[in-house]
Amino acid sequence: MEPSLALVVILVSGILCQWLAWRLRIPAIVLLATAGLLLGPIGGVVNPIDNFGSGLNAVIQLFVAVILFEGGLNLQLHELREAGRVVRRLTSVGVVVAWVLGTLAAHWVGGLSWPVALLLAAILVVTGPTVIMPLLKHANLNRRTASYLKWEGIINDPLGVLLAVIVYQYFLYSGEGGGLVAALSSLIVAALVALSIGGGGGFTLGWFFRRGWIPEYLKAPMIIAVILGIYALSHLVLHESGLLAVTVMGIVMGNMRLRSIDEMRRFKEYITIILVSFLFVVLTASLDTEILKQVNWRMVAMLLVFLFIVRPATVWLSTIGVDCNWRERLLIGWIAPRGVVAAASAGAFAPAMIDAGYAGAELLVPAVFMVIFATVILHGFSLGPMAVRLSLRAEGSGRVLIVGGSPWTIELGQVLKNLKVDVLVADTDWARLRPARQQGLATWYGEILSEKAEEALELDGVKVVLAATGNVAYNSMVCNHFAAEVGRNKVYQLTDADNSDDSDRRKVAHARRGISVFSRKVTFGSLWSNLIRDWKFQKTRVTDEFSGESIIMQLPEQSIMVAVVNKDGRLDWVTEESPGLKVGDTLVSFVPPQ
Repeated sequence: MEPSLALVVILVSGILCQWLAWRLRIPAIVLLATAGLLLGPIGGVVNPIDNFGSGLNAVIQLFVAVILFEGGLNLQLHELREAGRVVRRLTSVGVVVAWVLGTLAAHWVGGLSWPVALLLAAILVVTGPTVIMPLLKHANLNRRTASYLKWEGIINDPLGVLLAVIVYQYFLYSGEGGGLVAALSSLIVAALVALSIGGGGGFTLGWFFRRGWIPEYLKAPMIIAVILGIYALSHLVLHESGLLAVTVMGIVMGNMRLRSIDEMRRFKEYITIILVSFLFVVLTASLDTEILKQVNWRMVAMLLVFLFIVRPATVWLSTIGVDCNWRERLLIGWIAPRGVVAAASAGAFAPAMIDAGYAGAELLVPAVFMVIFATVILHGFSLGPMAVRLSLRAEGSGRVLIVGGSPWTIELGQVLKNLKVDVLVADTDWARLRPARQQGLATWYGEILSEKAEEALELDGVKVVLAATGNVAYNSMVCNHFAAEVGRNKVYQLTDADNSDDSDRRKVAHARRGISVFSRKVTFGSLWSNLIRDWKFQKTRVTDEFSGESIIMQLPEQSIMVAVVNKDGRLDWVTEESPGLKVGDTLVSFVPPQ
């Protein structure tokens, strides 16, 4: 197959797998790896090594460099300071314990040589957020348990890669015959080169951004260019130090408090999805059937040890003496899916280890993919049921955030709470939140658009947002802020006070607003005035005998339909385009006095 056609097949298959995974609500990495196997070893449609030639490894390393920059960009220093003791233990003691136990399992059970065992264990320390985050979205864990898995994945991603790079470089240099002293000195030089080039390059680029020397439309492309340039320059100065350098670059830029950081992360996310899709399909399609045949019972036994001994022991030993109950330890000790960073690292490190003559290095890639397949499938499909059995699942179907602590929103929050909806009311005024606190509602005091809000665990489980302040422009800002996280179809706001069309120069542009709730006649002022005139909230459940149409017809005149809560506890705000009511739904209405 021609290289151009093979590239199209791989990219189209990868993006299609991402979409199917979203539709089917299963981990994308399962479909990507399956597609690679079907296109490569099983179907023989593409053979990346033959299609793209000797330059494939170089392309893989460049793509891995971009992905590692993403890992560094996500490693915020405040996360290390403010994460709970459990997360700090998992990302410090846990990394060492997992590496040591994994090395012993790979050598004594899997039969791998010590160098390959050490590198394999270092690669498998990573529990990447590219796999953890989709699983958490579907599992609906409670916030505390979900935060442990989330922050472990985010922080371990670059830390695990750093460990793997150091181990890889150690054996690469020791294999060149320089002895232990020469190898250690080379490692020190590699670290210094990476810190100086990667850190210096990241700081310089961030300084250029602050000074306005790079226009907004060039910032994201400039980042990609500098990542590749830093990787190549560091690689030229010292062999194989480029991956470490781009990770350091990401850490530096991620903690410079740049104004454009959100746009950079969003662009990085789009690029990473494409690169992840390409890499995973390519890496699985490149697997040689002869190598796969070398997977014997010892490697299967090693996999079982990783699943049932290494991970549980790591979690239990790491969390001794901290506030973590046995149910949380049991769940965290089972859930540790590996993702694209582990696969890409194995694909990047294995060729050099093979060329250096390390025994068993050819098994590095199939061993990593065996662990990836097993953990993603087993953990992906067992997380939800296990969370239910251990009573670690959040109530309802995600947290509903209401921005604006008015008397109307607080009374609405109390009604939703009685329907078992997880509601959080946010406001910048402590006094306005006092009635909500007195009624037992969850509250968040502060500016919802602040950096502190981004760090708050209370906002991690937000799935639906209603901006209900009296400032329409501010409501639009809130909706735009959360749209990237929860989706454009899950951010809502109160409408303008007038009925002018969207072309009115006084109105916020339609594309920059959230979805208007209720109707164009319902405003912040009208809701508050109706509340003063003794309007009340009314809850009506749809049954086989009492249909949705009957409920709507019997509502008092001028009533406002506010929200629909289905039988699973999921809330949808009522809009002009809301679908009809179904059996089991509960309609929340705001009705005038009878």
